Amino acid sequence: METDLRLESSLWVGNKRYLAVLTGWHFKWTEVDKKNRQKKTFSVPVAEVVGVEEGRVEILPQKLVEDTDKDFTVFYVKRSSSGGSYGLLWRLGRTQFSCPSRVLRDQWINHLRSALKTHSPLRPHRLLVFVNPFGGKRKGRQIYHSLVAPLFELAGISSHVIVTERANQARDHLLKKDLTGFDGVVCVGGDGMFSEILHGLIGRTQQEAGLCENDPAVTLQPCPLHIGIIPAGSTDCVCHATVGVIDPVTSALHIIIGDSQPLDVCSVHHASALVRYSVSLVGYGFYGDVLAESEKHRWMGPLRYDYSGTMVYLSNRSYSGVVQYLPADPLLSSPRDKTRCLSGCSVCSRSTEKLFPNTSDSGSLYSSHYSQFSTDSEGEWVSVEGRFRCVSLTCMSSSCARSPLGLSPSAHLADGTGDLILVWDTHPLAFLKFLYRHTSTEDQFDLPFVEVHRVKAVRFSLPGGREEEGHEEIGGSSSRIDEEERARVDAVSRNGSQQHLAERDMRQEVTNEQKTATPFLCGLCCKKAPAVSVWNCDGEILPFTEILCKIHGQLVRLYARGIEDGAAIHNCTVETDECERRRVLNK
Repeated sequence: METDLRLESSLWVGNKRYLAVLTGWHFKWTEVDKKNRQKKTFSVPVAEVVGVEEGRVEILPQKLVEDTDKDFTVFYVKRSSSGGSYGLLWRLGRTQFSCPSRVLRDQWINHLRSALKTHSPLRPHRLLVFVNPFGGKRKGRQIYHSLVAPLFELAGISSHVIVTERANQARDHLLKKDLTGFDGVVCVGGDGMFSEILHGLIGRTQQEAGLCENDPAVTLQPCPLHIGIIPAGSTDCVCHATVGVIDPVTSALHIIIGDSQPLDVCSVHHASALVRYSVSLVGYGFYGDVLAESEKHRWMGPLRYDYSGTMVYLSNRSYSGVVQYLPADPLLSSPRDKTRCLSGCSVCSRSTEKLFPNTSDSGSLYSSHYSQFSTDSEGEWVSVEGRFRCVSLTCMSSSCARSPLGLSPSAHLADGTGDLILVWDTHPLAFLKFLYRHTSTEDQFDLPFVEVHRVKAVRFSLPGGREEEGHEEIGGSSSRIDEEERARVDAVSRNGSQQHLAERDMRQEVTNEQKTATPFLCGLCCKKAPAVSVWNCDGEILPFTEILCKIHGQLVRLYARGIEDGAAIHNCTVETDECERRRVLNK
């Protein structure tokens, strides 16, 4: 196959002559002087060639075509520094070649396109795209049509675009409509839009597999469709943690070349029903309070998070709770081992071998561990009780622009575990030190009141069954809420894996509770602090306090490859022979 695709000839770029060589895996062109001495070499992996066009063509910022008989243009991925330690910006590289004859030009075009088909089998051909026109700065539609759509057209990808008009429209579409023929689903928006896609695809996959999502012991079926994220929201945590930069062009190029990054997903359960799925943060205490407070100040825009964070910190609250967790194997990895989950992560690769030991086994990490959630294995759980500033569970580093290393810098994207962070009640200044370390490179876990554990599951409950009492202190209407919750849980349980029914009622229930309840936070003049906090699940408030969380290994796949190490990866467009040897050895 490598020999069949090989082509070699002299080509011209401007007034300079190059010796161009195409093998099955690489396309190289080396400058040659008048004495046939080789000078600078440019090399692009075939897998990172975006498209080949006849003539002299430009795509961005607008498409310009000069139709010439002997010219062709090659578009490819070109890397540049993002300015940080991790994450590389991808740009659309472009080189225009001139041939001695039209026949030779057609040969190059045909061979390059054949090489793309042969060595890039995972590239998408048809995508379902959801655009959120309201998220972030309301530029989702503009970002897609001006930056992303031209790239998809260049790569020969056809797209069915839906501009959403209401919340959960994308989720409902994925649950009910025919998805035949699509290779993946792309969301143009923030973390909220991604969550809709996540819930829709997981719910649809389990329904078709006949599995009940409400049972935490069930092995969920991995989703067959990939998810692409074009960042266009006010928060793009998932994109930042899986790509390393917030850039629509970079994300679009990852989608085009068919990159595939598995991702762990946490399912959150209450009683006998699934409540939500999470990939970044399930947080109680400080993070829940900040979200609840910020909901009262949506008119402030993104500033509401700074304001709410300040008010919650000054309120100086802690909460009683019982935390039980199922530890992961400490020999595989540790949240304190100072490693980073980067592209080609060895920890995640070893986990893939355990998850899918053969092609017929496509279950989750729990395919051989059903008993972990039965009463026979209760001894494996670790239980702690006390007062906490916050309790957090994350399946990824949750890094973002403000927190470059994230909530848990050594968390992995696809190892089938989550990191449980327990911050015990402490002095306000000590807690401030913990929060501040998230914005720097200092170890936020190197504090006497902070614990972090790598886990496979977590339970949270109130001491002595105080959930009803806590709800009474918040709103004084716990009996009505409890009756509604019980009825809703029963209805969802009867409907098996119809998770979208639980989701559909959740927003309405939270809204009703907010209408009838007194404000959750009353600032610094609060006479009596509430007995319970709320859970922040990827930016959504959960209506329950006592929950069970289970990590499902590699349940979905993104069009991404993990964060590239800017210090270790060189720009592949210009290289020497030594650089080429290093890159081949690393493949």
